[in-house]
Formats: sequence, structure tokens, C-alpha cells
Amino acid sequence: MSTTIPPDKLALQRLYHWEKAAADKPVFTQPMGGGVVRDWTWQQAAGEVRRMAAHLKSLQLEPGSRIALLAKNSAHWMMADWAIWMAGHVSVPLYPTLAAGTVRQILEHSESKLLFVGKLDGWPEMQPGVPEGLPIITLPLAPAVPGAKTWDAIIADTAPLAGSPVRAADELSTLIYTSGTTGQPKGVMHSFGTFAWAITAGLKRVDLDSSSRTLSYLPLAHVAERALVEHGLLATGMHVFFADTLDTFVADIQRARPTVFFSVPRLWVKFQQGVQAKMPAEKLDRLLKIPIIRGIVKKKILSNLGLDQALYAVGGAAPMPTALLDWYNRLGLQIIEGYGMTENCAVSHATVLGKPRPGTVGPPYDGVQCRIDPDTGEIQVKSGCQMLGYYKQPEQTKETFTADGWLKTGDKGTIDAESNLRITGRVKDLFKTGKGKYVAPAPIEDRLATHPAIEACCVTGANLGQPLGLLMLNPDAAGKAKDPGGRSAIEASLAEHLKKVNAQLDPHEQMDCLVVTADAWSVENDILTPTMKVKRNKIEERFAPDYEKWVAARKKVIWV
Repeated sequence: MSTTIPPDKLALQRLYHWEKAAADKPVFTQPMGGGVVRDWTWQQAAGEVRRMAAHLKSLQLEPGSRIALLAKNSAHWMMADWAIWMAGHVSVPLYPTLAAGTVRQILEHSESKLLFVGKLDGWPEMQPGVPEGLPIITLPLAPAVPGAKTWDAIIADTAPLAGSPVRAADELSTLIYTSGTTGQPKGVMHSFGTFAWAITAGLKRVDLDSSSRTLSYLPLAHVAERALVEHGLLATGMHVFFADTLDTFVADIQRARPTVFFSVPRLWVKFQQGVQAKMPAEKLDRLLKIPIIRGIVKKKILSNLGLDQALYAVGGAAPMPTALLDWYNRLGLQIIEGYGMTENCAVSHATVLGKPRPGTVGPPYDGVQCRIDPDTGEIQVKSGCQMLGYYKQPEQTKETFTADGWLKTGDKGTIDAESNLRITGRVKDLFKTGKGKYVAPAPIEDRLATHPAIEACCVTGANLGQPLGLLMLNPDAAGKAKDPGGRSAIEASLAEHLKKVNAQLDPHEQMDCLVVTADAWSVENDILTPTMKVKRNKIEERFAPDYEKWVAARKKVIWV
């Protein structure tokens, strides 16, 4: 499918448009630490971009050189990205939580010639992954890096790049390395045209404009934040706010009062749990049934969350439990569920505001085609925002597309009469029990994850008589479990939850037990990806030798 798109829709052209048409309009609001909050206008931001682009041009790098970005979200993250493009190069964003080995693998595979380092929590652990001799430029809020040039010094000493250099739609703009639940990350190649196509399609479903506000806090190295926030900003001229720290997140979101807010299911669950900690579910249910009080309660809860002005609330990256969607809907906040991949700029399907279809991710975006492989049940899509391929990996690229050019998602699904897509699992995640029955773990995990004590879970059990569920408690529940009384209460609650979940499953899907692991699952110990997806192969490596022992214990809840 063609990625042909008008030149004025491309990223750099949009930057020049806002630089002229909205010079004095605020574009970024950035906490600088110590209670200081700074704003940038379009003119100010474009000015810094031009100066950094001029510096990058002065380095005489070969056109199209890869330049990496390792930082948490900030105004300077985006300005650095735009400067890389303006100077004629390709950006390579890295997640700010990667282990040193993965940092090195990406920097070496991409052949990055320069690294921007910004705000980070774990730079000392990451720094060994940076190849010796690789030039570094530090952004404001970055840790000190001996010998590195600083953004502020370069901006102060460099004249702005003149003119309006542009990049063609078919030029490579970025390499986005997938977080990868198995194997090494792959460098997904996207052009300026694929992202422009994606945001044009996306804005037909989520109607943003220059008055819109959003909070950028999910990693900009992730394709969804990149598409919705960075390219959404360039397309619409909206106002982007940034978060400071986890401790200030509530204040940050209340400062932004976002009109569009995107989050992964884990945070939507945490918001819910925070409300329930102050107002038990039974009390909230009672209050929402009283006509005079109902509106006041809804407004107060959403206001405390900083979401009272949210016109669009979006969930993605993992399935949203139906019960969670219903809970927010009762508060007057309908969450749009989105579906997509790094390989198609995260633009594939989304539910339609005002037409909730719980259990589905809605119909495809305009221009996106979707089909189900009749043999495997795999979801396959085709659109103008599909990747150019995997960088330096032609065989993997070939394997990811069908002979007729459709992207193989690896997800299983069904399509209903209204074209809504229901995801039923992963093609490769299916496992067969010892009774010869196939189990799709994802739908079972969605049900398990509705328990308020569960932070993450994984249903497994290849060759066992029945599946079992491994889970990690959230920090609050883990703290309570250290007390014998608290552990007993959580165990009883989990056992009851297991009974309820099993009652909704076919006999061959019902779990023998739930196993509570003592150690947290994290990016650092390689059980979670940077986007907080569970690496099933790592779960198997670590815990599979004990499966039969746990089943033999004949307990409903096992602590290990």
C-alpha cells in the first residue's frame, strides 16, 4: 500500500509551519527540578533545534548517519530528535531502563556515530554499554558525563541553521528497536512517510488540535508515545507537558490537565487502586446510585486524578480487562482501546468514542486492511504505515510479511460483523498440556490480572495436566504479605479469585494453582521488557523445573 502523502504533512515541514504560524504559542512545559517549571514557545524550541542541527552538520557525518538518544522523556528529547532529522540523519531511541548489554547491542548494531544522553535514573549501570570513544552530548537534566559536550554550551556557541531543509517521505527517519519478549531487539525502520501516514489516520479517530494538551511520560523510545505524542504534536500544534518523577506524577498530571491521555493498563489499574484505597468499592457503588451525589463524586474522582478535562483516554500495549473499562465508564471516562505494533507505527485498530465494544480493540483505522489467516488464526494487516523492514535483517523482514505484502502480527484473533477485532492470544504463546489440549494464556491472564494484589502474571504449563499461574504481587500487597496475618488474607483472597476465574474457563484451561514469586519481576532481572511485557521464555527458564513439584503440593496458592 502506498505511503504517498502531501509534503506539508511530513515532520520537518510541520515544525517549520508552527515555527512561523504559532511562534509565541507554548509547545513544551518541562519540570527542571527543585520546583522550577519551564515553558518553551514554538519559536524558542525551533531556535534550539536549529542551533543543534547546525552543530551536527558541522561534524561532517555521512548523510543518514545514525544518532542515538538515551534519556527519559523531556522537551530536549524531542528537540534532539528534530535536530537529528534537520541535520540529515536518523535517530535511534533507546529505552531509559535498558541493561548495559542491550545498550551496547543496539549502539553497535545501529552503528550509531553519536549519543545524546539525558535524564536517567541508572546511568552508572548503563554507561559500560556505551562503546569506548563514542561521542556524547548531554541534554539538560542529564547525569554528569566527563568529557561530554553539553546541549546548553552548544546552543550558546552555535548560530542557528538557516533555511528549511526537508526530508523526503521515503527517507529513513528512525530505527526503533523492539523491546522483544524473545530474542534480541530488532531495529524497525520507519520513514518520514510512514509516520505521517500513521498520524493522519490516527487523527481521524482521535480528534486533536492546537488547543489539546497531553502529558508525555511513557518512554518516547516506544512507538505509541512517538506516534501519538511526538508526531501528534507536530501534526496538531498541541501543548505537551512532561512529568518530573514518580513522586510528583500526580502534581504533573494535574498541572497538565490533559485533554488526551494515553496509558498502559498497569497505570489505569493503579489509578483505580488509588481511588479504592480512599473509597472502598462498596461505598463508591452506593454513591454512584444516588442521582444528586453521583455527578459530584465522578467529578471529584476525575479531578483528583487530573483527568477531569480528558476528552480522550486511551489504553494500549496490552489488553484492558473489561471490568476495568466498565469501572472507568461508570465515572464518565470511556477508555479507547488501541492496538498496533512497532512495525506499523502502533496504528492498526482502536475502539470508537461513544461506541464501546468491550473485549475488542475496535475496527481498523481508515486505510488499514485486516484479515485472519484461515490456517493459523493469525491477525494480518496492511497499511501505509508499515515498516520498511528490520535494519540489516532481510531474512527476518521476509519472514514477517506474507508473499502478498501483509504484515504478520503474531497475534491470534477474530473479526465480528462490525469489523471489530478481538485478540485471543499469541500464535507462538499457545502451549499444549499433558492431556493434548491447547491453551491460549493471554485471555486467562487478563482475568487473573483483575485481582487488586496482582502486578503481573503468566499462565504456563506445557506438558502438565493443567495450567498454572505465576504471579508477582504489587508493592502494597507484597508489603502486607510480610506479616503472617496479611499473607493469610491475601492467600485466601487469591484462592477465591482462582476459583472464580476457573469457573469462567473450559475444563482444560482451568489452573491447578497460583504461584506467588518472592522476587519482583523487572527489566533489570530480564523477566520484563522495557514496556513491562512478561518474557515467557525467561519465566520458563527460571521456574519450569519446579512446576511438577508445585502441582504435587496440591495447594491452591503457593509462595516461593
